[in-house]
Amino acid sequence: MSRPTADVAAAGRGAPGRGRPAAPSVAPGDGYARLWAAGPARWADAGAVWRGLTGLADRRAAELAGAAGALRTGWTGPAAGAAGGRIDSLRVDVAALGPAVIEADQVLAELAGRLGRAKAGLVEAVALADAGGVRLDRQGRASADPARARPGAPDPPVARVAAAVAAALAAADAADREAADRLDELAGSARRGWVSPPPPWRPPPGAAPETVRSWWAGLTPAQRRWLAAREPELVGRLDGVPVAARDQANRLLVGRRREALLAERRRLLGRLPRGPAELVALSRVESTLAGLDALAARLAGGGQPRAYLLGLDPGGEGRAVVALGDPDRADRVLTYVPGMTAGLADATGELGRAARVQARCAALDPTGSTAAVLWLDYDAPDFLHEAFLPGQARDAGPALHRFQEGLRATHDGPPARQTVLGHSYGSLVVGTAAREHGLAADALVFVGSPGVGVDRADALRLPSGEVWASTAPDDAIRLAPTPDELPRRVLRGLSPLTAVLTGRDDHALWFGHDPADPGFGGRTFPSGRYGHTGYWEPGNPALDGMARVVLGR
Repeated sequence: MSRPTADVAAAGRGAPGRGRPAAPSVAPGDGYARLWAAGPARWADAGAVWRGLTGLADRRAAELAGAAGALRTGWTGPAAGAAGGRIDSLRVDVAALGPAVIEADQVLAELAGRLGRAKAGLVEAVALADAGGVRLDRQGRASADPARARPGAPDPPVARVAAAVAAALAAADAADREAADRLDELAGSARRGWVSPPPPWRPPPGAAPETVRSWWAGLTPAQRRWLAAREPELVGRLDGVPVAARDQANRLLVGRRREALLAERRRLLGRLPRGPAELVALSRVESTLAGLDALAARLAGGGQPRAYLLGLDPGGEGRAVVALGDPDRADRVLTYVPGMTAGLADATGELGRAARVQARCAALDPTGSTAAVLWLDYDAPDFLHEAFLPGQARDAGPALHRFQEGLRATHDGPPARQTVLGHSYGSLVVGTAAREHGLAADALVFVGSPGVGVDRADALRLPSGEVWASTAPDDAIRLAPTPDELPRRVLRGLSPLTAVLTGRDDHALWFGHDPADPGFGGRTFPSGRYGHTGYWEPGNPALDGMARVVLGR
C-alpha cells in the first residue's frame, strides 16, 4: 500500500508564531491521510526554537540587573527608588519567561514523540493488512481484497486491521488534544501573568515524595512557574516534583553551575606556585567543565528523545540525573546506575548506554513509550581500593530509594513498569538500596557485577523472577573473589589437594554470591565476549536481554 502524499500536503504545515506556540497540525478528525503526512520531527524542532529563547531571556534579565545597579549608584531619592523597583520587577518578569518557554518545548517534544508512535501503529497496521490480504483505502477503511482471495484460505483479518488503524488515529487525536490544551493554558498565562507567588510553606529536606507531590498538586501553574524561576535549586532536587518542572528548574541552573566552575578554575590558575594538590584539583575542574559543556550541548539539541535534566551538581566529581523521554508519561521507565569512575566528566557517555537500551526497546515495541534515566547521583569510587569497600554504595541507598519513590508518585496514568539497572559497582548500589530501603521497581538488572550485597535474590525484596543478571565470559569482574576466598584460590592454584581441604565457592564474589550464577536464585540472560564495559555494544545479546526485561518480556 502506498502512503498518501500530494493530496494531503497541507498536513504538518504549521510553524511557531511570534505570539504563542503554534497549534499542532494533526487536528482531531483529520484522519488517516493526514497522520501519514504529519512530520513529528517538525514539532520537536519547533520546540527547540522555543527552548532557545531562554538564552535571550537570560541576557535581557542580566541587562536589566546591570541597569538597576547603575541607577542606584548615580540617582537617589523616592523617584530613584520607584524606578529601581520597577526595573527589578521587570527583570523578574523577564526571568520568569524561562520556565514557560521550556514548557512549550516540552509540550511540542511530547507531541512529536506521541505522533511518531502513532505513525508506527499505522505502519504495523499496513504490515498486518499486507500479510493478511486486507485492502486499505486512502481513508484508512479496511476491507477484504478480492484479488488475493484463495479458496480454503482463512478469512482476512479485516477487523484486526481496522482496530489497529483506529487505535493509531485515536492515539494521534489524544496527543493533539492534550498538546492543544497545554498550549492554550500557556497562552492564557501570557495574558493573566506568567507567575504568582505561592504560599510560604516548603517541603522540609528529606520529605517523602508523596508529601512533595501533594504540595505541588495544590499549587497553581503560575505559582509553580514562580518557584521554578525563583527557587530552582529547591524545585530541581525535590523527588515528588513532576519531571517537567524539575527539568525547567535545572535547565535554568546550568549557566550558574558553569560560572561556578569557571570561577574555581580562575582561582586555581591564579595560585602560584601550584603544588600537586592544586594540579589535581585543576585537572578535576577542567574535566568536569568539559563534561558539563557536553551535557549542555545534549540538552540544547533538538530531536527525539528529548532530554530532561532532573539533577545537576558539579561538586566533587560531579553528579547528574538525566532522562531521555519523560518518565512521568512513559509506559516503561529504566533507571541506570553506573559504576566505578562515573562522574560528570563522562555523563554523556553513560547517558549513551541508557540510550542504547531505550533504542532497542523502541525497535522491539515501536508503539510503546520507554523513558531511560541516567542516575548518577552518588559519589562513585575512583580507585580500586575504594571500589573494594561498600561504604559509598550504602551512602547512595537513601537517595536512590527516594528517586524511585518519586517516579512512582509523579507518574501520570497507570503505573509504569520500572526497572533499575546497575553496572559494576552500580549493581552494588542497586542491591544495597533494595536490601536496606526497598526500591519502587518491578525488575532489577545487574550486569558485570562484583556482587550486590546479598547471597540470594529473594533478599532484594522483589520476586526472584524479576531479578536478572548477566556477566560476560571475558569480564574481569569474575576475578573478584571475596576477601576470604582469595587466599584459598591462590592455594588451589598451587595444589589440587588444597581444593578438598579448604572447600571452594567459585561463584563467591567480593560483595556476595555472583548474581549471574543460577545458584543466586534469580534469572540470567546471555552476553557475548565484550569485556566489562561492552554490554551495550550493538552486537551483544546482552543489549537485547536488558531491553526485554525493561519491556517485561
